[in-house]
Amino acid sequence: MEFEGHRIKKVLPGGIAEEMGVEPGMSLVSVNGNEVRDVFDYRYFMDDAHVDVLIREEDGNETVLEIDKDPEEDFGVEFESSLMDDYKRCCNKCIFCFIDQMPKGMRDTLYFKDDDSRLSFLQGNYVTLTNMSDSDIDRIIRFHMEPINISVHTTNPALRVQMLGNRFAGDIFPKMKRLKEAGVTMNGQIVLCRGINDREELDRTIGDLAGYRPAMQSLSIVPVGLTRFRRGLEKLEPFTKKDAAYLIDQVEGWQKRLAEDAPDPAFPHFVHASDEWYILAGRPLPKEEAYDGYPQLENGVGMLTLMRSEVENELKTKRRVKTLPRTVTAVCGLLSAPYIRKYADLAEEKYPGLTVNVCPIRNDFFGKKITVTGLVTGRDLISQMKELQASGKDPGEELLVPVNMLRSGEKVFLDDVTTDDVARELGMPVGIVWEGGGEFIRSLLGMEHKKQGQRQTYEDAAK
Repeated sequence: MEFEGHRIKKVLPGGIAEEMGVEPGMSLVSVNGNEVRDVFDYRYFMDDAHVDVLIREEDGNETVLEIDKDPEEDFGVEFESSLMDDYKRCCNKCIFCFIDQMPKGMRDTLYFKDDDSRLSFLQGNYVTLTNMSDSDIDRIIRFHMEPINISVHTTNPALRVQMLGNRFAGDIFPKMKRLKEAGVTMNGQIVLCRGINDREELDRTIGDLAGYRPAMQSLSIVPVGLTRFRRGLEKLEPFTKKDAAYLIDQVEGWQKRLAEDAPDPAFPHFVHASDEWYILAGRPLPKEEAYDGYPQLENGVGMLTLMRSEVENELKTKRRVKTLPRTVTAVCGLLSAPYIRKYADLAEEKYPGLTVNVCPIRNDFFGKKITVTGLVTGRDLISQMKELQASGKDPGEELLVPVNMLRSGEKVFLDDVTTDDVARELGMPVGIVWEGGGEFIRSLLGMEHKKQGQRQTYEDAAK
């Protein structure tokens, strides 16, 4: 079949495409005679000072646009699919997969499993490399798609086969070696399962992956998430406070040893435990310098430390706030609630007249073992806020919801409840707290803030 190109959804104002008369509904077919199969073809071929872009109009007529531009200057369009191709589904059957622990009856996109290296580059998603061919690795190297975020979990091949439920899962290390030799930057991830890939197995994995430095710049360790919907799945046990303390000592011991011969001074610590471990162990969070610039922030590594730093920086700014006195309620997950309370206390101290209720939402939907903010549902939020209202406590004039409770680019919770639904049920306005400690403080004060875009998630890929 003849390749029809990629349909253009939006033409960006002031860009080259607008200047050349390109309109939504047209399709981009080729660049410099090269057929464009996906976003990496597009970016690779467009990265030139002169490009001939073949555009197909809706009636089938074709036009070649001859363009002289700066090599890195964008064409100025958005396509109907951000990847410009079908998304690769995951072929693994991981014993810890969160999607397998989802209840039935939720929206279809929540059940989509991706394992696409292009999403790793574009969105920061983690991929297993298990479903990748040698030609896929060739392409990563050719286009220098970095960083590639890899879900390693263990460097014991037999154990990796067991954990990922895929007989090819132990074969990824030659691929990682090729990426290292080509200088492709990598970040690693370990989802730790109690009694399976922890303790001695974790020592082996950290030691092996340290050998991929400096190409592999960081490694995060996160505890497995266990919902109440694990029926029929392999039995996994939650980590205890004692386990968390052991893990922290183990990781910090490796950090000290690895810093002695770090090949890249920007990443001396290399391996990091997520914030959850420190909270579970009752240990203070590491200082900011321990996080090497936060390369694993999306995995919850250093998120609370960074937020405190951003809160403190925002509070150093002298502002005249016209909205005071003001009372608000900020919701969050159980895990981060003590820290959100501390940050709210700092704001109240700086701004007399500000009162902040911090309301941690218990996860009745997924179960008590799920305590992170990003998995709070709208129904749980509504029911528990109604309890607060019934108790006679004043929730204030606005309910503040962190953006990571919502679907990327929308005001929709995991259970399809919207922020408008919440506002209607509770009879009070709902404000969205965008990412960062500075935005948190501005939301508390009712100040205008610049709306930030959320990083696209796997769910958007399945729409």
